Amino acid sequence: MECPNQSSPNEFILSGFPCTEDLKVPLILFFSVIFALTLCGNSLIILAVITNLHLHKPMYWFLCHLSILDMAFSAVVVPKVTAGFIQPKNIISFSGCVSQVFFLNSVGCTECFLYTVMAYDRFLAICKPLHYGNLMSSKACLLLSLGTIIGGTLHSAFQTSLTFHLPYGEHNNIDYIFCDIPSILKLACIEIQLIEMVIIIDMGFVTITCFLLILASYTYIITAILKISSHEGRHRAFSTCSAHLTVVVIYYLPLFSRYLRPASRDILESVVCVFYTTITPLLNPIIYTLRNKEMKTALVKLWGRNPE
Repeated sequence: MECPNQSSPNEFILSGFPCTEDLKVPLILFFSVIFALTLCGNSLIILAVITNLHLHKPMYWFLCHLSILDMAFSAVVVPKVTAGFIQPKNIISFSGCVSQVFFLNSVGCTECFLYTVMAYDRFLAICKPLHYGNLMSSKACLLLSLGTIIGGTLHSAFQTSLTFHLPYGEHNNIDYIFCDIPSILKLACIEIQLIEMVIIIDMGFVTITCFLLILASYTYIITAILKISSHEGRHRAFSTCSAHLTVVVIYYLPLFSRYLRPASRDILESVVCVFYTTITPLLNPIIYTLRNKEMKTALVKLWGRNPE
C-alpha cells in the first residue's frame, strides 16, 4: 500500500460496533449502568480494605491495586464507546487514539504483572508460611506494586511508539470499537509484517511468561494443599486462592482469544471484546466478594450492619 503523503490522519473513525437506531438507547443504558456499577463495586472494595484493620494484609493490598486498575481500564474504554452511540460517527482524534492505546496497554499489562505477583503472594502464604511475614513485608508489597506499574508503563510505551511511528496517510477507519494495536496496524500504508511480528512476540512473551509463572505457583500451591491432613485445613487454604484463580481465568481466556485471532471480526469477536473491556472489570470485585469470607464481612460492616 502506497502512502499519498507521510502525514498521519488528524482523527480516526471507530466503526467496529455498528447498530441500528433502535439499539442505541438500550446500548447507551447498558454501558452506562455497567460503568457505574464497575466504579461503585471497585470503590467499595478499596474502602472496605482501607477501613477494616483485619484486611491490612498483602493479599488485600494487591486487591486494592487491582480494583484501581479495573476502574482505570473501564474509564479508558466505556465512556468513549458510549459516546459513540450518541454521535453520528464515533470519531476519536489522533492524539486521543494514541492516549487510548497507551493507557489500555499500560493498564492491561500492569494487570498481567499484578496477577503474577498475587499468585506469588499466595504461593508464599501457603508454601512458605513461616517466612511469609518477612518475604511479603509492607516494603516488599510497595516495591512489587510499583514494579508492576513501571513494567506495564514501559511495555506500553514501547508498543505505542512502535505502532504510531508508522505512516497512515488518509486511511482512518478503524474496524473496532476502540483504538487497538492490531486494528490500527492494518491502516498503515507500508509493509508491517516485521513490526507486527515484533509486537506480537513482545506481547506474547509477556503474557505467556506471566501465565507460566502463575501456573508454576499454583502447581506448588495445589501440591502443598493436598498434603494438608485435615479437610478443613485444605478447604481454608484453597478458599484463599479460589477468587484469584477465577479472575485469572476470566482475564486470560478473552485475552488469548483476542490476540491469537487478531484478524477475526465476527460476532463472537465483538462479544469477547465487550466482555474483556466492560464486564471483566465489574466481575472482579463481585468474585472477590462472593468467594472471600473476610471481604464479605468487611463489606457488611461497611454498611453498618453486624455480620451473622
